[in-house]
Amino acid sequence: MRKQSLWIIAALLVLSVLLAACQPKGETVTKETDSDKKAAASEHPLAGKEVALILQQNLGTFSAQYIAGVEEQVENFGGKVTVFNSEGDLAKMASNLDAAINQGADAILIDHGTKEALNQGVEKAVEKGIPVVAFDAGVDVEGVVSLEQGDQLMAEQTLEKLADDHGGEANIVKIWTAGFAPMERRQVAYEQFLSDNPGINEVAAFGSATQNTALDTQAQMEAILKQYPNEGDITAVWAAWDEFAKGAVRAIEQAGRTDIKVYSIDMSDEDLQMIQKDGSPWVASAAVDPTDIGRIQVRYAYQLINGEQPEEKVVLEPVFIDAAELPEEAVTTETLSEHIEGWGASEQGYTDDLRELEGQ
Repeated sequence: MRKQSLWIIAALLVLSVLLAACQPKGETVTKETDSDKKAAASEHPLAGKEVALILQQNLGTFSAQYIAGVEEQVENFGGKVTVFNSEGDLAKMASNLDAAINQGADAILIDHGTKEALNQGVEKAVEKGIPVVAFDAGVDVEGVVSLEQGDQLMAEQTLEKLADDHGGEANIVKIWTAGFAPMERRQVAYEQFLSDNPGINEVAAFGSATQNTALDTQAQMEAILKQYPNEGDITAVWAAWDEFAKGAVRAIEQAGRTDIKVYSIDMSDEDLQMIQKDGSPWVASAAVDPTDIGRIQVRYAYQLINGEQPEEKVVLEPVFIDAAELPEEAVTTETLSEHIEGWGASEQGYTDDLRELEGQ
């Protein structure tokens, strides 16, 4: 009986082999999903990399557009971004940096912060072979690529415009705060400007970075306007950050002070809406496209992941935006390049290798 069973099993095995051999070649097709196609398209040495973005704080539309630039560029390379928002707390920022390292990030991007808070964590990341690219962070660690805007040039461009508009004679309010690397660089240019222009008189200075910077600035500016109520008491406001400018502009508009003009640094879609408003006191700004900043930072991170050795200090070139050059129709940062030469679409950080990988 056992022998008969063995013969039956053997016969069945032979039959199954014969049936398989008779099947037509290449006819078995696995349906390919959209996600499968996307995965296949992104199969290159940099695909699937985990990128950590460590923010000191996420405030206003500038930050939103910057983050969007990071996410867009990482996605184009087939990677994934995890955003850590430290809500203005440097101790939390250092903790977030440690978390990104411990979670095994393939690259770390840092947005603002100080070397006192971050150097130790960045050194740990570098020791572990994790590429780090910092933007306006003041980090001082060998092997880290540091991006900064042309802060002194932006300050010079806006301050020179202020002086030209008012014949070298003006009473100004400065809105600025210490503790941020880009602010400190802008302050250097400001001090030199006052030294070179004795007709420019600073009548008041204030500023603080909070979770409600624009609103807090508005309240402070309202108090300044009450302190200087007469035409000519204040000629212009120089704001070292667009969040400051927003608050100042709203206070000036609500007070009906058409005699005061605002000059600033940085640019976002919300800023453009305010600048283009009829009768707006906001007349000029200098900036780097925040979306481009994010894109460029990612490109340098991927250069490092790819074993390349880019320069460790990268200065992003700013663009001067004069409200008088804008059209009547609404403009966004996406369309600003149609009216302001040099805005957007920066090629910084690209290599031939990255372009090829991005196109796969």
